[in-house]
Amino acid sequence: MNDYLSARSRLIDASGIRKVFALGAKLKDPVNLSIGQPDFDVPQELKQAAIEAIEQGFNRYSQTAGEQVLLDSIRGRVRHEFGWNEPAVMITSGVSGGLLLAFMSLIDPGDEVIVPDPYFVMYKHLIRMLGGVCVYIDMYPDFRLPAEKIRRAITDRTKMIILNSPANPTGAVYTEQEIKDVVQIAAEKDLLVLSDEIYDMFCYDDPFVSPAKFYDKTLVLKGFGKSYGMTGWRMGYAAASENLKGLIETMLKIQQYTFVCAPTPFQIAAAKAGDIDMSGYVKAYRSKRDLMYKGLSGDFELLRPAGTFYMFVKVPPQYRGATEFVQKAIENNVLVIPGNVFSEKDTHFRISYATTDEKLRQGIDILSRLAKSG
Repeated sequence: MNDYLSARSRLIDASGIRKVFALGAKLKDPVNLSIGQPDFDVPQELKQAAIEAIEQGFNRYSQTAGEQVLLDSIRGRVRHEFGWNEPAVMITSGVSGGLLLAFMSLIDPGDEVIVPDPYFVMYKHLIRMLGGVCVYIDMYPDFRLPAEKIRRAITDRTKMIILNSPANPTGAVYTEQEIKDVVQIAAEKDLLVLSDEIYDMFCYDDPFVSPAKFYDKTLVLKGFGKSYGMTGWRMGYAAASENLKGLIETMLKIQQYTFVCAPTPFQIAAAKAGDIDMSGYVKAYRSKRDLMYKGLSGDFELLRPAGTFYMFVKVPPQYRGATEFVQKAIENNVLVIPGNVFSEKDTHFRISYATTDEKLRQGIDILSRLAKSG
């Protein structure tokens, strides 16, 4: 069968996260600190809105760009947030769908993409599958955004810079000055910035800052899945200023032949998301962040994440790397993700604290015991 497979398909491996999920399926009641989705459910008001949309017949294809009621809501939000007069917007099948459409619209073989490392797992594999070249920018050990490293990495082949704040897997939230420094470089070099903002609601210490506030050649990708517990609804959107209208039009053209449209009844429901107060959930996740940080910081080297629901923790020195440590953790009924899924290094592991406080305390006890052993 392998003789029939495309060369591009051989450039990607099965997701390391999915491999951990498969291992977890064999465990009895594991402490699952691996899965990257909220443990809260969709608010009842949005569930009811989806039910009503289905009952009212919103079960056919929507327009490729999306249902007008949701597009209007997003345009209003984007105008307010970024000051764009006539933003171009479209609904995508999650931010993941938006990433694929954007990369397919922008990347030719040999094009270089600046990717701060650690990075969200999809960036590397989608870019490589399209023939692009990832230029990794080492952000260890503090996971701050290094503008001068980015400047030195730019060549004549550079097509864009990817920013992800709040960041998966590190939980870092970039400061306004860090963002300004990078977009200034992008402006000087006339580069596109792709800003993955799926975790923008989960900022615990300082306000979220988007590069789109300072640079109108920013493609913004946002979504509803993490913020409203609707990861399975596949609700995301892409937004750009008038200067990048052609990019959105190209993404729409490709969507016609791939995803066709995002799920219609969920689009109708998502239009009401702006009316739902999610601040209580964010406060709860801030508490979970504090619980995990306090519980692990005595035994592990880690930074206090300012956003998302992840921690990127350095492996204790007695282990040969994150892969070995994660195998040991799984043997002890705890699921975490090795750092080489998100990085060119294998020195850290990712924890998701999107679970119950009881499970978090169990995880702290087991991981701390492993840190003291070897």
